[in-house]
Amino acid sequence: MMYTEDQLRRRERSRWTKVQIILAPIQFVVFLISFALVLRYLATGEGYLIATISIWIKIALIWALTITGMLWEYDMFDHYFMAKEFFWEDVGNLIAIITHNLYFVAQWVGADSRTVMWVMVFAYITYLFNAVQFIIRGVNSARQRRSLRQAASQM
Repeated sequence: MMYTEDQLRRRERSRWTKVQIILAPIQFVVFLISFALVLRYLATGEGYLIATISIWIKIALIWALTITGMLWEYDMFDHYFMAKEFFWEDVGNLIAIITHNLYFVAQWVGADSRTVMWVMVFAYITYLFNAVQFIIRGVNSARQRRSLRQAASQM
């Protein structure tokens, strides 16, 4: 069982569940657009400014989802981060957020624009692995909730 019944009730009561449900697909769309813009810049040398703006938006969104995710995790598991029930998702998120913030490190050390964009390609690949991990968890969670509702309706 993925969640206890108490955790499922907590999930339904948490306002952060709704925030995550809204922000996660927005972040994914921004990721797709930004990834395409970064790749376009790397392939053609054009569109650096728009690619950079999209990167800033993507980094802001990953931070927003991380912070609201920590609040959600507290509502669910009484831990803000690295709850045992959510450990691997948090590890994946930590890797993704660190790699996204390497953008600022690359800028700070004076890396050229192509290097900065390659840093973001790496960051976006880590995000994609993390997103898949959350999608799998979400699908499994939905199956569990559906199964519990079905069992309750048969009683």
